[in-house]
Amino acid sequence: MYGTPYIVSDVMTQTVAAVGRRAPFKEIVQLMRDWRVSALPVLEGEGRVVGVVSEADLLPKEEFRDTPEEEYVRLRRPSDVAKADALTADELMSSPAVTVRPGATLAEAAHLMARAGVKRLPVVDEVGLLEGVVSRADLLKVFLRGDEEIAEQVRHEVVSELFPPPGSALHVEVEDGVATLVGRVRDPELVPVAARLVRAVEGVVDVGFDLAPGREHGTSSP
Repeated sequence: MYGTPYIVSDVMTQTVAAVGRRAPFKEIVQLMRDWRVSALPVLEGEGRVVGVVSEADLLPKEEFRDTPEEEYVRLRRPSDVAKADALTADELMSSPAVTVRPGATLAEAAHLMARAGVKRLPVVDEVGLLEGVVSRADLLKVFLRGDEEIAEQVRHEVVSELFPPPGSALHVEVEDGVATLVGRVRDPELVPVAARLVRAVEGVVDVGFDLAPGREHGTSSP
């Protein structure tokens, strides 16, 4: 897989719980409990994603259970008030849904989650049909790669390209995802470039350098 970043389809969950627009409140709660998820895609037609209903969408009903109407109208946003009265997925869901394509990189999916403030993204095809769901936990799967697999990729993609022999002599050590390049380099100015490239290898937690005397030492943070 050298040179090819992991993409969403590599880590997403394909068997997904979802609901239709008319799904009642209690059915949504039951599905979330049974599937141990915090959000469900809302589908229409043959499986097109039209929204997402999350635990946050359900909580206003409990939050304002014993609050007089005039009080929670004064205290909360109109959208929270509406969701406190909602009975179906169509009334509860956030729409349009924030979705991701299966070919997106894991970094792109992570950025999208961060910007939208969500923990899970429906994965949809070019016409919006549901193909799976990717979660924060799924994106972290790359950190389960074996140390030797990571080391071999660093050797192949970084060291052999930037520091070829005989001018340089480096070997790569990876322990618990931390990559260390050990040896000597002919051009120390390439060390910050190498640091950036090694950090881009999926599964790398951090990178450092242990270079021969007379060269740049230590962790290089460009």
